[in-house]
Amino acid sequence: MEKNVTQISQSYLTPSDAAHDSFTDAAAAVARLESLYAEAIGFLSQQFNAVISGIRPEARVRAYYPEIRFTTTSFAKTDSRLSFGHVAQPGTYVTTITRPDLFRNYLIQQITLLIHNHGVPVQIGPSETPIPIHFAVANRPGITVPQEGVLDFPLRDVFDVPDLSTTNDDIVNGQLIEYPDGSRPLAPFTAQRVDYSLARLSHYTATQPEHFQNHVLFTNYQFYVDEFEAYARKVLADPASGYVAFVAPGNHQITTPDEALPVFPKMPQMPTYHLKRADGQGITLVNIGVGPSNAKTATDHIAVLRPHAWLMVGHCAGLRNSQSLGDFCLAHAYLREDHVLDDDLPIWVPIPALAEIQIALEDAVEAVTQLEGYELKRIMRTGTVATIDNRNWELRDQSGPVQRLSQSRAIALDMESATIAANGFRFRVPYGTLLCVSDKPLHGELKLPGMATDFYKTQVARHLLIGIHAMESLREMPVERIHSRKLRSFEETAFL
Repeated sequence: MEKNVTQISQSYLTPSDAAHDSFTDAAAAVARLESLYAEAIGFLSQQFNAVISGIRPEARVRAYYPEIRFTTTSFAKTDSRLSFGHVAQPGTYVTTITRPDLFRNYLIQQITLLIHNHGVPVQIGPSETPIPIHFAVANRPGITVPQEGVLDFPLRDVFDVPDLSTTNDDIVNGQLIEYPDGSRPLAPFTAQRVDYSLARLSHYTATQPEHFQNHVLFTNYQFYVDEFEAYARKVLADPASGYVAFVAPGNHQITTPDEALPVFPKMPQMPTYHLKRADGQGITLVNIGVGPSNAKTATDHIAVLRPHAWLMVGHCAGLRNSQSLGDFCLAHAYLREDHVLDDDLPIWVPIPALAEIQIALEDAVEAVTQLEGYELKRIMRTGTVATIDNRNWELRDQSGPVQRLSQSRAIALDMESATIAANGFRFRVPYGTLLCVSDKPLHGELKLPGMATDFYKTQVARHLLIGIHAMESLREMPVERIHSRKLRSFEETAFL
C-alpha cells in the first residue's frame, strides 16, 4: 500500500503502516521522526476538520506517536564520567516522541551519544501509543477543540483523548523501571507527558514552548522582570552579545532595543520572558509569584524541555541578626517544609548542592559586587534555606518553627527555593538558589512599605545581573560537566 493512504484496520481509520527503520546517523533518525510525526498530525487534523464540518467517519480515527527503540546485548562499560548517553545493561529501551521539530537538537545530541557509546543503531518507527486529538491540533491555525456537548456526539467516540493514567511521572520518580513487554524507558518523559506540559506552559506563561531557552531563572518579585527587560534592550543593542530577540507574554517579540512591547491585556499566572540566542542558549525568566504550588507547577512543565540549569533569584526573610536588608543568601542545603513534593520525593531524600552551580553563583556575586574572599562575607552568607507553605507563619506560635530553623542552621526562609531545587533533583535538572534578604521577621524588621534602605535597593538591582552572569558562565561549560552524576539514580534513562 502506498504511503499516506489511509486504511481501516481493526475498526480504526489510521495512516498507512510504516516499518521500523535502522539508523546510525542521528540527524537522519530525527528527520524520520519528524516525517512520521508530521504525517500522523496531518492525518488527525484532516480528519478532525472533516468531523467539525459535519462528516462523521466510518470508524474511529487513530494515529500513533513515533518511537525510538534501541537494543544492546553487551555489558561493555562506557565512559563513566558521563551521567547520560548510555545504558547500564543489555536490553531493549524505548521512548515515544512528540514535537521532534521542537526537540531536534536535543534528540540529535542524545541519539548521537547512544550510538557512539554502544556501537549499535537505533530503530525509528510508529509506536502503539495513540496521539490524543487535543494534542494533535493544539496551536494549529484555525483549529480549536470544541467543549463536550457542542457536537451531536461525544468527541471520544471518534478520537483518542488525553488519558491521565498514562500521563505521569513514574519514570522520573523511579516507579517505572520496565514496561510489560520487558523493554525499559529510554527517556525520562513519554510523549503524552511532554505534550501535556507543552500545553500547560502555553497556558501558564502566555508564551510558546519554542521560545524557552536552556537557562531558566525563577523569581518571585516583579522588579526583576523590569530589570530583565532593561538588560535585554541593552544587549540587543550590542551585536557581539549573541542575543537576537526578547519575547514577552503574548509571544510579542522585539529584535532591536527601541522597539515597543504592547501591553498584554491579561497577564498570565506566571508571566515569562525570554532573552533568546539563535542556538537556544539564552535565558528565560519566569515570575512564578508566591508559593511552593506555583514553583512546583512551573518546574513540572519546564522540565520536559530539558533545560541545562535553573536558578531561583528572589526575596527571602533573613534569619540571622547579623544580616542586613539586601544581603545575599547562597543556598548550600534546603529545609523542605513546603510539602508539595512529599508524595513524589520523600522528605528524607537529601537535595545536594551542585559544585558547578555554586561556583558560578559565587563567582557572579564577586564579579558584580567587586568583593571577593573574606570581604564577600560582609554581604553574602552560605547555608541552609528553609521553604515553607504558610506565608503568615509569623502569626502562629513561633517556638516550634524557630527551633527547627535554628537546629537546621537556616540562614533564610522563603516559599519557593526548596521546591525548585527538589524538582530539579527529581527531574535531573541542575539547580541553585541565590536570595536577597527583604525582611528580618525574627528581629523586628517585617516586610513593610518604606523600610527598604539605599543599600537594599542597590543590591536588588544587582541581584538579577548576578543571576544572568551565573547563567552566562554556565553556558560556557560543556553540557556533560553541568549535568552532574549526583542527579542520576541506580536505574537511569540513557537520555538526559
